[in-house]
Amino acid sequence: MNKLLIVEDHALTRFALKSAFELPDFEVFEAENAALAVECVKNNDIDVVLMDLGLPDFNGIEATAKIKQKNAGIKIIILTSHEKKEEVLDSLKAGANAYCSKDIAPEKLIEIVKSVLNGDAWFDAKVAKIVLEAASSGAAVEKDQPNAETNLTLREKQVLSLIVEGMNNHEIAKKLDVSVNTTKAHVCNILQKLSVQDRTQAAIKALKDKII
Repeated sequence: MNKLLIVEDHALTRFALKSAFELPDFEVFEAENAALAVECVKNNDIDVVLMDLGLPDFNGIEATAKIKQKNAGIKIIILTSHEKKEEVLDSLKAGANAYCSKDIAPEKLIEIVKSVLNGDAWFDAKVAKIVLEAASSGAAVEKDQPNAETNLTLREKQVLSLIVEGMNNHEIAKKLDVSVNTTKAHVCNILQKLSVQDRTQAAIKALKDKII
């Protein structure tokens, strides 16, 4: 059973999140501020944390850093309405594994939590470009799985590198001297093997996990 900690100062939001995760494979813990969150992680075998940023004592970024310093294996998902570039990048530098908007559907959030527990990274579409630009420019981004092993073929890694460069399928096909249909097939395989839903997520994962 996965132990999930919800860190949220608004009681109603905390209740809604707890209700969403009343599932057979989750045991849910709660904390209304960062200090209680750090204490909860210390006293329990927490697997994954849903972390708000705007907490009343110290913010979720500091809490993330403190938790990761104690146990780097804990997965932390930032769940917030904040989308400022500095907060997004500081969250990643602190060790966050995912960054989600609070307007996400409960079913999707459950799916993301499970994928992050399996080692995937997730970034809301609204902040994905920030992460991708930062990673591409060499800005410091926490890397959870340096040089991660994948079962990508050499050709798929070539295609992934060109996706990171921002090329579309037609441009990739021309660059590699293959058909567009072949390129599309490679992209589909890449998304499936990396357990991501779109090209941006694939590019972020490639850079964050140093796949290419």
